[in-house]
Amino acid sequence: MKLPAFFIAHGSPLLALEDNEYTRFLERLGSDLGKPRGIVVFSAHWDSPQQLITVDAQHETQHDFYGFPEEMYKLAYPAPGDPALSSRVSALFKDSNLCHQPILGRGLDHGVWVILKKMFPQADIPVVALSVDSMRSPEEQYNIGRMLAPLRDEGILLIGSGGLVHNLRLLKQDDQPEPWALDFDAWIAERLEAWDLASLFAFEKQAPHVREAVPTYGKEHFVPLFYVMGTADEGRRAQLMIQAYQYGTLSLNCWMVD
Repeated sequence: MKLPAFFIAHGSPLLALEDNEYTRFLERLGSDLGKPRGIVVFSAHWDSPQQLITVDAQHETQHDFYGFPEEMYKLAYPAPGDPALSSRVSALFKDSNLCHQPILGRGLDHGVWVILKKMFPQADIPVVALSVDSMRSPEEQYNIGRMLAPLRDEGILLIGSGGLVHNLRLLKQDDQPEPWALDFDAWIAERLEAWDLASLFAFEKQAPHVREAVPTYGKEHFVPLFYVMGTADEGRRAQLMIQAYQYGTLSLNCWMVD
């Protein structure tokens, strides 16, 4: 069965401990999806000019954050890797002449494991993590995603993990979204639903409040959207599954593409 692909906001690492509307949605989503043969995740927290691929048979859990409650650093997500799936990803990249490199021993960063801990808490599904390159053009990012589209017919769940509105320097004490964040998300939603690639690829020039929503120091959180959109280039359908906010300037949205 061909699986849809998803852009999933990972928000604050504290999502791993929280029980709220968004975390309950992630739990339901994982239950509804059943048990895919494997999971491939483009993570905002792995930004590299070269395409990198984890090749581990077993993953460690990265606690790549600071200043959080001690309990956060005790959490683990001991998911297996799948060297055969890593090799399949590598072969698809090679077929399209994309320079890439296998990486052993990196572990899963919180952009990967926080959402998967909610979706698939048993940590029994093989995971392959992929880097993103925030300096590539949106069209290049999209085309890298297209290379992996065949995996969706092979029982593999493809995810882009990041955040459409992700500004850590403007965080508030409450979750009421800033008006500019709502405006930006609405602009993205309208063009995603129309699969308006020309406008989306030019988001930095056209989207309202783009510098607040996607600050220059945080563009890596936005770009997983283009990678995962590319995996759905054939169908070109996008559906907003949920939209919520943390601290006013982090949007928690999940988009399904098919």
